[in-house]
Amino acid sequence: MADKSIITYTLTDEAPALATRSFLPIIRAFTKTAGIEVETKDISLAGRIMAAFPEYLREDQRVSDDLAILGKMVKQPDANIIKLPNISASIPQIKKAVAELQSKGFNLPDYPETPANEKEEELKVRYDKIKGSAVNPVLREGNSDRRAPGAVKAFARNNPHSMGDWSADSPVHVAFMKEGDFYGSETSAILKADDAVNIELHKKDGSVQILLEDLALLKGEVIDSSVMDCAKLREFYAREMADAKDKGLLFSLHLKATMMKVSDPVLFGHALSVFFAPLWEKFGADLEKVGVEPDNGLGDLLKKIEALDESRQKEIRAEIESCLENGPEVAMVDSARGITNFHVPSDIIIDASMPAAIRNSGKMWNRKGELQEMKAVIPDRTYACVYQAAVDYCKKHGAFDPTTMGSVANVGLMAQQAEEYGSHNKTFEIAVEGTVKVVSRSGEVLLEQPVGVGDIFRMCQAKDAPIRDWVKLGVTRARLTGDKTIFWLDENRAHDRALREKVAFYLKEHDTAGLDISVLSPVEAATVTMEEISAGRNVISVTGNVLRDYLTDLFPILELGTSAKMLSVVPLMNGGGLFETGAGGTAPLLLKQLLDENHLSWDSLGELLALTVSLEKIGLEGNAKAAVLSRALDKGTAVLLENRKSPGVELGDLDSRGSHFYLTLYWAKALTEQEESGELKELFSKIYADLASKEEEIMNKLKDIQGNKAVLDGYYWPSEEKMAELMRPSALFNQIIDTL
Repeated sequence: MADKSIITYTLTDEAPALATRSFLPIIRAFTKTAGIEVETKDISLAGRIMAAFPEYLREDQRVSDDLAILGKMVKQPDANIIKLPNISASIPQIKKAVAELQSKGFNLPDYPETPANEKEEELKVRYDKIKGSAVNPVLREGNSDRRAPGAVKAFARNNPHSMGDWSADSPVHVAFMKEGDFYGSETSAILKADDAVNIELHKKDGSVQILLEDLALLKGEVIDSSVMDCAKLREFYAREMADAKDKGLLFSLHLKATMMKVSDPVLFGHALSVFFAPLWEKFGADLEKVGVEPDNGLGDLLKKIEALDESRQKEIRAEIESCLENGPEVAMVDSARGITNFHVPSDIIIDASMPAAIRNSGKMWNRKGELQEMKAVIPDRTYACVYQAAVDYCKKHGAFDPTTMGSVANVGLMAQQAEEYGSHNKTFEIAVEGTVKVVSRSGEVLLEQPVGVGDIFRMCQAKDAPIRDWVKLGVTRARLTGDKTIFWLDENRAHDRALREKVAFYLKEHDTAGLDISVLSPVEAATVTMEEISAGRNVISVTGNVLRDYLTDLFPILELGTSAKMLSVVPLMNGGGLFETGAGGTAPLLLKQLLDENHLSWDSLGELLALTVSLEKIGLEGNAKAAVLSRALDKGTAVLLENRKSPGVELGDLDSRGSHFYLTLYWAKALTEQEESGELKELFSKIYADLASKEEEIMNKLKDIQGNKAVLDGYYWPSEEKMAELMRPSALFNQIIDTL
């Protein structure tokens, strides 16, 4: 065992950041008894912005580049990192964060949306590295193992969440392109040797533009290229909008502008400009004058037209209202505030929005605040078909039953920026007609795609070592559980054909006798999986990176009511561990509630699950007390669920702070009941006695503080002192914990 064990805990944003200020002191107090140090690394949006521009800040304002530090740490064999959800920033969020930091005296440069010179171009490049999902690709140096822990699954079965009814004649469906999309154009190749390539745009006039130079590739790596034909995309949008209006369906666009931060904002912008086509026809010059970019959404447009005179603003707002009245009903993010599906590109994230709609009978909220059946629009058919398969299954068989349904675990190919989620630097919006070629050092054209003006070219990579490790992890989980295991790979898709070849080869390295392992297309895999879980049996889905993301929301939301209760382990390829704590889609709404009424309903169950396996890892490395803490935490978490001490959403309910108190109480009690460590038993007997005797007094304090507005002195960079005061309001509880 090492002289000292270290857990690295990430500081992030919004609701998880506030919950951390309550829970982290408890973690530190308990783990200190096993000689474990809990350090923190700041990967908040504001922290990453400041780290990117040190030369603009005073010496006392500068912060370390913790994301870069973590990027090195995940390659070390002793890494033990607990990663909470962080903001995957849109441009509007970056601009708001910069403005807040500037107001606090940080002399940061403005985000240059339309760079006017070389310096602004350089600033934009630096800011764009912070945009979207900039954190996960750096940290995920391993493949993903996600599953519902037994205690969580048992609780969901005994306390089922609501499920909407389905009927065979429901008009709900998923609309996707039949031609011109990424899926239809994809080509793939497997590298025969280490190489480096350029991505080149060969223009019609014979000139060549280097889009990306000297991209290093490794032997055995799978590379792909594909194109979204944006003229056909716009035709598709117009057709589906008209069809939604004719059928009385809610037009609901589902993308992921956070992870797909280059391509999906463009897809979003085309949807916006097609829906509001009359607006651009009548007021295009005005919109251009004030710097409106459709990719940034309707909310940004409404903000920017404030620079125009009032009469012009009124005309534009009237035209927007006319488009909304005359077009199909549009899905709403917040009906009460008039926030549509079109306001912010990152507001509707497909892996959260689609499962929630399927759970809710295929309905979303309309402008009247009523649920309405939807047309779910997912332009690229690569993964849209999985959601259509789920809709078809529900129409045929009805809603799933959380009290009896089985569980779907996932093993995801994620390491080293695999597949589409690693494509940001290889995705380009094409300015002129021509052919994009991927050219090796020797001049061989490995991949090529014809492109038109405005088309989106994308190249993806999946390295051989992560693929081999992914297959190994899939077989390992199959062997440990005995569950049916399915590789989701489409023989009609170029990339998946290459992966099917590798899966067949690497499966031969393992003893698969007696295991139920198959390779099916995503539609077949989805159908078989739903049949199995409907019969109460468990399934392991072994998928690529995007389907990993989608399925680890889809099935948990149907099974458990949320994806935040999944255990998410990333066995890092060099031996360390990354433990992720769940999704953060509700984080901004929960923070708003805290600010409005001092009630935080962030559920830290994901953190509890991650901490349990983090401590378990340290225990396996020789720290016996860490193993005891892990088992006691697992027992305490089960009691927390059984006793319904998770946070409630209503003012006056138990909130995050109260839930943390009860977790502390049950964890301490479990440590008094174990016999493996007499020292821990004796130490925590007093702690448990103190907590139990003071429960009423502590809980009264935690309830009494609710109902008033909370002050943080900042949204993106709140005051540490204010957060501590807000999240640790019981001096008595703090005193008991601090005695450890």
